[in-house]
Amino acid sequence: MAFPPTHELHKRRFSRNLGLGLTLAAFVALVFALTVVKVQRGDPLQGYDHVVQPEAVPQEDAG
Repeated sequence: MAFPPTHELHKRRFSRNLGLGLTLAAFVALVFALTVVKVQRGDPLQGYDHVVQPEAVPQEDAG
């Protein structure tokens, strides 16, 4: 049993899906790279929970 020839519509859909998949993969790679850089820099990784965090407020010199 042979498969029927691929319709032109399926070829166009495949190219769109491929483009969207590559765009999504590039976005995931960008977010991953930014996360790795932030972790390597050693910045505090604290979530924003709508309250003042004393350690995040810049301290003024007492002198």
